[in-house]
Amino acid sequence: MDDHTSLRDSAEQALAWMKSAGFDHAQAGVSQSAMTELNITLNEPSLMRSTELRKLSLVGLLDGRRAATELGALDEASVREAIAQLFMAARSAPQDAANAVSCGQQAQIERGPAEADAGLLADKVAELLQFRAQETPRMMIEEGTASHQRQDTHLLTTGGSELRCRRGWYEMTAFGSAHEGARTSSFNVAAGTSAELASRPAPDWFGIGDMLRDTSQQVDTRPLDRKFVGEVVLTPPAVEDLLGWLLGQLSDTALISGSSLYRERVGQIVAAPSLGLRSRFEVPGVAPFTADGFVPGSVELLRDGRLLTLLPSLYGSRRTGLPHVPVAEGGWEISPGERSRGDLVARVARGAVVGRLSMGMPAANGDFSGVIKNSFLVESGVVGTALSEVMISGNIARMLQDLRAVSRERIDTGATLLPWLQIGGLHFS
Repeated sequence: MDDHTSLRDSAEQALAWMKSAGFDHAQAGVSQSAMTELNITLNEPSLMRSTELRKLSLVGLLDGRRAATELGALDEASVREAIAQLFMAARSAPQDAANAVSCGQQAQIERGPAEADAGLLADKVAELLQFRAQETPRMMIEEGTASHQRQDTHLLTTGGSELRCRRGWYEMTAFGSAHEGARTSSFNVAAGTSAELASRPAPDWFGIGDMLRDTSQQVDTRPLDRKFVGEVVLTPPAVEDLLGWLLGQLSDTALISGSSLYRERVGQIVAAPSLGLRSRFEVPGVAPFTADGFVPGSVELLRDGRLLTLLPSLYGSRRTGLPHVPVAEGGWEISPGERSRGDLVARVARGAVVGRLSMGMPAANGDFSGVIKNSFLVESGVVGTALSEVMISGNIARMLQDLRAVSRERIDTGATLLPWLQIGGLHFS
């Protein structure tokens, strides 16, 4: 019996037990994950290990009430006990007519390398550590990994959905800080996933080399000498924070609560004409179907700054009456611009290159105040010293409209493919 047959049998049996327990509708998903990884600890290769994990995810609906659980033990006694507890949880859950399971979804997907190349993982760790020693000796990689991951998933619903996936991918991470005597930088991190790692040296993947170089220059920092209104050049990690806010505005929580700034703006210009945003759900590191049992198609969110769609899930759609748009957990890209990232910086009269953007909890209208981290002062187009304890404030929705330029370079982390963005009108303090 192959792995997928075993997974399907486990999901099918769990679904049958849920129906016999009295659930009106149910979803059962079984996944088997295998990981081979080589770790880095304090600038040295450490542990090579392989792990395997099975997980059963259950969702049950009873008279419009919903309950969900996960368990790692798939023996009959454990699953039946979990289903009994799930039934009790569903009976006491709030009733909501929007609760439902997917119906009629069918897919069989295979992506990426199914088997690990342990030699390749060792080579990537050696390349990364050699680069660190030669190019950024002040950098301490406190934790890092080069790994291969494989996941087989089988999901069934009482609505007739059957989704099957086998995917494999490689992953690298580097996390740490730079040190010079008693002085130290802030922590920084770079990571990503790919179908392969052989085509480039380790530092050229996922912005890892850029992160090590920048962090090495952040041992000595200084605060601002005065407040001012200026510009930022957001690096791809900081752009990801901006993207996360926008996606949240277009998704269930904001749409259902009525706090979304964009619910009534589909078809309108909401950002600078240079901004385009679309999905890239097909990469191996991104799960090819949603947690609620749908296969997402290609989604274009922004074209020339115009909002083309909202992103309610099945539940969000049933609560709001908006069209259902399935999306994966990750997998987005911003279209490249025409200028180099160096040109973006050269155009800044006064401001900062921002490595990370901590916006806290923005107000309902998008107003925010947050600390910029792993960042450098820019004056007259020249990058200066690293900054400490510097805050910026503004409005996130306005930032999208005040976008002045998009770089042609982008960093591909698998889950995202993002450029540098030059944005004006921020208050520095």
